[in-house]
This record gives sequence, C-alpha cells and structure tokens, in this order.
Amino acid sequence: MRRTSGFTLIELMIVVAIIAILAAIAIPWWGQYTYRARRADGQKLLVHIAQMEERYYTDYNYYPLAASSLGYTTNTPVSENGYYQVSLALPAATSTGQGYVATAKPLGPQANDRCGNLSLDNTGQKLPAPTNTAANSNGNCW
Repeated sequence: MRRTSGFTLIELMIVVAIIAILAAIAIPWWGQYTYRARRADGQKLLVHIAQMEERYYTDYNYYPLAASSLGYTTNTPVSENGYYQVSLALPAATSTGQGYVATAKPLGPQANDRCGNLSLDNTGQKLPAPTNTAANSNGNCW
C-alpha cells in the first residue's frame, strides 16, 4: 500500500481562513498607524512656526500673520513630506498683531485622518478639531 503525503483541502481552507482573520485585524490598525505617523509631519511644522512667531514677537512686539515674514517662501507653507499645509489667522477677539492661530490642513492621503485640522495658537493651546467626536482629546491627536 502506498502512503500519500500532502495537504488536504480542509487543511488548506483552515490556513486561508486564519490568514484572512489576521489580515482583517491588522489592516485597519496599520491604516491608523500611518495616519498617526503622518500627523507628526504637521505637528512639526506647527511647532516650528510657533517658534518663529515667538522670535518675531520678541524683536518687533507683534505676531505677523504672513508666513513669508517668518522666512517661508509662501504664506501657506507645506510640511516637509507634503501631508499638511499651514495657514495663519488672527484669533477671535484679539487685536491685530497680538495673537495668531496656525492651522495645519491635511492634504492628499492624510485628508481622511479622523483628527482633521490641527491648530496651535500663541498661548500654546492645541486644537485637534476631530471629525470623530470619540477622538476629541489632545491625547488622540497630539
């Protein structure tokens, strides 16, 4: 009698099912991880702009609302990896030159991030502005 060796169809189907379950768990986690990693690109630019604003304020006693005054080539600088574009605005109820809000808008594949726009103002307040209210804390977006 000859003995056969190999995999049966049932064994193969079990392996395929296990791989499908692992993929169903891993792929969403990987997607959230990439959003979080790209978010650091925008945070880095916001912190750099805040530093430049403070230096400017130290010298001239007001905050400029034009990024070109801070040494950028445009008034809406784009982050190093191109995932965020920052704009500067005057905060509500603040006189001109006495405050700023830097807002980083996600671009390209980062536009679907649940945190949405990231903001940093002259008082150091970080605003995640999430589109998902369950993520409405700085710990999740900053």
